[in-house]
Amino acid sequence: MTPATPASATIAHKFGGSSLADAERIAAVVDILLSRDEQQVVVVSAMRGVTDALIALTSAAGSGRANAWQAQADELEQKHLATAKSLLGAHAVLVTSKLQEGFVELRELLLAQSLIGAVSPDLLRLVSGLGEIWSAMLVDAALRARGADSQWLDARNVLVVEHCELGATVQWQETERRLLEHKPIATRHTIVSGFVARTTDGCVTNLGRNGSDYSGSIFASLFHASELHVWSDVDGILSADPRIVPEAVEIPELSYSEACELAYFGAKVLHPQTMAPAIERGIAIIARNTFDPSHPGTRIAANVDAQPPVKGVSTVRGLAILNLEGAGMIGIPGTAQRAFAALEQAKVSVVMISQGSSEHSICCVINKGDAAAAEQAVRQAFAHELHNGQISDVNIEHGIAALAAVGDGMAGTPGIASRMFSALAHANVNVRVIAQGSSERNISVAIDEASAERALRAVHSGFYLSAQTLSIGVIGPGNVGRTLLRQLQDVRPQLLKQNNLDLRVRAISTSRRMALFDSQDPADRELDLDADLDVFTDHVHAEHLPHAVIVDCTASDAIADRYHDWMQRGIHVITANKHAGAGTLNRYQSLQQQPAQFCYEATVGAGLPIITTLRDLIDTGDQLLAIDGILSGTLAFLFRSFDGTRPFSELVRDAMARGFTEPDPRDDLSGLDVARKLVILARESGTNIGIEDVQLESLVPAQLTDCDQQEFLTRLGELDTALAKRLQSAQQNGCVLRYVAHLDATGKAVVGLTEVAADAALANILPTDNVVQFTTERYRDNPLVVRGPGAGPEVTAMGIFADLLRVAKSLGAKR
Repeated sequence: MTPATPASATIAHKFGGSSLADAERIAAVVDILLSRDEQQVVVVSAMRGVTDALIALTSAAGSGRANAWQAQADELEQKHLATAKSLLGAHAVLVTSKLQEGFVELRELLLAQSLIGAVSPDLLRLVSGLGEIWSAMLVDAALRARGADSQWLDARNVLVVEHCELGATVQWQETERRLLEHKPIATRHTIVSGFVARTTDGCVTNLGRNGSDYSGSIFASLFHASELHVWSDVDGILSADPRIVPEAVEIPELSYSEACELAYFGAKVLHPQTMAPAIERGIAIIARNTFDPSHPGTRIAANVDAQPPVKGVSTVRGLAILNLEGAGMIGIPGTAQRAFAALEQAKVSVVMISQGSSEHSICCVINKGDAAAAEQAVRQAFAHELHNGQISDVNIEHGIAALAAVGDGMAGTPGIASRMFSALAHANVNVRVIAQGSSERNISVAIDEASAERALRAVHSGFYLSAQTLSIGVIGPGNVGRTLLRQLQDVRPQLLKQNNLDLRVRAISTSRRMALFDSQDPADRELDLDADLDVFTDHVHAEHLPHAVIVDCTASDAIADRYHDWMQRGIHVITANKHAGAGTLNRYQSLQQQPAQFCYEATVGAGLPIITTLRDLIDTGDQLLAIDGILSGTLAFLFRSFDGTRPFSELVRDAMARGFTEPDPRDDLSGLDVARKLVILARESGTNIGIEDVQLESLVPAQLTDCDQQEFLTRLGELDTALAKRLQSAQQNGCVLRYVAHLDATGKAVVGLTEVAADAALANILPTDNVVQFTTERYRDNPLVVRGPGAGPEVTAMGIFADLLRVAKSLGAKR
C-alpha cells in the first residue's frame, strides 16, 4: 500500500487513456485509488482511442453519406457496454442504461449532422468530449461496486473557460462559484470528467490539446490539493527520448522551470500551460505509471535538488532557420523589433532566437510549416532596406532540429557549455545556431535534422557528471566467468576513483541458477534463484542506470540467439562465445547493425589483441593479403611436442592429464573450434563466409567420429601411423607440422595440418601459444605477428575486461 497521507489532505489524480484502456486497466486504477488513505479528486481521460473515434464519427456524419457512421457508432457503444459488464458484473445495470441513453443522444446528434452535410465546430467540441463523460461514469461505478464512497462530478457543470490565442483560459471566479453548487460533500472519491468545460455563454466546449492534463491541474487547484499525480504508462520522466537513447534514465525530480523547459523542447513532460494552475498554487506534480504503481515516478515542484546540473536533453524536429542579414542593420535601433513584429502579425511562433554581437545578422528558428509565411512577412517588413541594399538577404534553411540541455544546476557550474559542444564535435555534428538564456537553465542549439539522433545520444552521454555507471550481468560463471568477476572486484575501486567509472555487476546466471542483486560485491554470491533469462535481462537493464552490459562466458548457441533482442533494447553485449561470430551470417550481420555495441575480442586468441589489430589495419586503409594462424592452444602444444620421439596418441593423453584439452579431445582434434575462429577473422576483414565454406581437415579418423568417448580413447593409437608419416615428410623437407588456419585475399579459407618452415613465425612457439600472422600491403615483406598465450581463464577474462572498458570509454567514461 502507498504510504498514508493525512486524511485531511486532498490528493489530485489524473489518469490518461492508456491507464483506462479496458476493464482490466480501469480495475487497476480503482485498486490504486483504494490503496491510498486520502481524500481524492480524480480526473479521467476517455478510454484509449475513444476521442479519435468520436472525431472520426462526427466527420463521417458531416460527410452527408447516409449511414456512413452507423457501424462505427455501434462498435463504440459495444466497447463501452462490454467494458461496463466485464468491470462491474451484476452492478453494471445502471451504468449500461446510462451509457445506452448517451449513445441514443449521440446518434440523434450525428443524424442531424448528416442531414446538414457539414461538420459543425460546436457539435465537434461537444461530441469529442463524450468519452471523458463515459469513462468517469465507469470509474465512479467501479469504486461504488467495491464499497467506496464515490461521486461523479461532470466538469461541464463547473468549469468555465474563454478561448483566446493562448488557448482555453479558466474563468476562475465563475468556476469556483459553480463548484460550490455542485461539489460533492463529504465524499472520499470525487471523479471528474477531464477535457470538457463550458464557455461563458453556456456552450459545451473542450480544453483542446493536452486538455485532460490541463483539467487535472485545474481541479487540483480548485480542490486545494497538496499533490497532483499524473498517471500514464511510463515510469515518470526520462532524461531523453528512450526511443533514441535507450540508456535514458528516470529523473527523480524536476523544478517547475526545468519541466517547462524540457516540455518546450519536445520532451514527454506535461505541457507548460497545463501545469500553470498547479504551479500557481505550488502544488507538486508527480508523473506516475499505472502499470507499476509502486514506482515513485518523477516529482515536479518548486524546490528540488539542483543536482545533477543537467537533468535532461531533448530535441525538436521539423524546424527551419530564418536568417536576416546585412551591414545596414549594424547600430540601427528597432531592427529586431520590426522583424519579430512582422512574425507576430503572420502568426509565426519563434522557437529560438540568436543575434551576433556585431548586429550584422538576426536569425531565429521556426516551425518548417511557417517558413514560407515567415519569409514573406519579413521581406515585406524590410522591403525598402532590401531594395536599397541595407539588408542583403532574407533566407530560409530547411531540415533543422533543435537540441536543448536543461537543468537548474547549470547556473554557476563551469564547463557545461564546453562539455556539450565537445560531445557534439566528437559526434561530428555541426552547430548552426546557439541560444542560452541569462538564467543559464537551458543551452539550446540548432543542428541539421539528419544529425539529431546522433547529437542527442552524444550530448546525453557527455552530461553524466556523476560516475558513469554500467549495469553488468555475467552469464556463465565457470573458470573464465569467475576469474572475470574477481578481476572486476579487484580493479573496481581504482576505476571509480581515477576514472569516475562504476562497473556494477548486478546479476550472475548459470544455465540453471542465478542471483540478482544491487550490492557492489558479487564475490561468492549464492545463486539463490531458478535461472530465468528474461528476469535476468530486465534486472540488468535497470531503468535507473544509464547503461547495461551482458557478458557471455558460455559456449551456448542458444545464448547467442538472445544477443539481437538484448541489443535492440540498448544492452551492450561482450562475449567469449564464438557462436554469434561464426554462426549464421544473417545473425552476425544483424548484430553488427544494432545501436548497442557487440564486442568479441576474446573469441579469437583470448586476451591477445588479434581482432583489434585486424580492425586497425582495415580501418586505416591497409589491404589484407593473407591471415595465417595457430588458433588452438591445445593443438599448438601437441604439434610443438610432436617430434617423433613419442607417439601422437601419448601426447594427447599427456595433454589431457595436464588439463589442456576438452573432456573429449575430439572437440580439439576436429579443428572445428579453429575453423570458427577463422570465420570470425574472415568476417572482420570483410569476407562474408560461413563455417561451411572452410576447407576443414579433421585429425579424427572417420571410423572414430561417432564412437563414444571411452572407445575413442581406447583406440587413440589409430591416429599414430598416419601422423607419423606426415611428420616424417615434413622433417625431410626441413619443416615442422603445425595445425594452421589460412585465409587468402580471395576469401579462400583452409584449416588443417600444414608443413611450416622451421624458421617461420608459426614454427617457433611456446606451449599453448596462439600466433596470428597478418600479411598486408604495408606488411608484405615482413608480416605483422601477434603472439602469446591464447587460452586460460586469466587471459580470456582479461580480453573480456578490455572490451568492457572499451564500451565504457565509448559511452563517455574517462580513460
